[in-house]
Amino acid sequence: MSNEMKEQLARLASAVAERRDQKAFAELFDHFAPRIKSYLLRLGMEAGQAEELTQEVMIVLWHKAALFDPVKSSLSTWLFRIARNRRIDAFRRDKSALLDADDPALQPSQPESADDIVEAEERDERVRKAMLDLPEEQAVLVKQAFFLGRSHSQIAEDTGLPLGTVKSRIRLAFSRLRRSLEGDGGEMTMH
Repeated sequence: MSNEMKEQLARLASAVAERRDQKAFAELFDHFAPRIKSYLLRLGMEAGQAEELTQEVMIVLWHKAALFDPVKSSLSTWLFRIARNRRIDAFRRDKSALLDADDPALQPSQPESADDIVEAEERDERVRKAMLDLPEEQAVLVKQAFFLGRSHSQIAEDTGLPLGTVKSRIRLAFSRLRRSLEGDGGEMTMH
């Protein structure tokens, strides 16, 4: 996530904390709720539980946004930590679930090494530069899909483009990005 995006999310959280700004909260909800739910599903929660816990996390944001400190962490780190802690609490309350002390989700995260941080920043910079070389109609779709987390069908609906066109342009953009990044000695892994 770019620093600009982190700062924008922090500003929205500040608006929620200071003015109970519903529009800012709606933007934060639209951005984080699907990501938090997906995170909880990957950790093995059932869909209904993940949805409920996601709602709890977003309620915490609404009521306690003033506790968020952008100096200490990004908003996403803060919210995902709340989600992780709520998940642990849910397991503790649920007597039928056996808590595995070795579950990686219950272990504290290892801090990133300085080398990993520098490498990630360099990779992000290469990707940003490569994005500038994309035709505008491709760059816009890639940003929506990968920076905003929108599905291809959501993008098609929002832009009025046929779904096949959206998919083709994103595929073409990735081909160009891959060639560009391989040309500058960087690597690009497609997931």
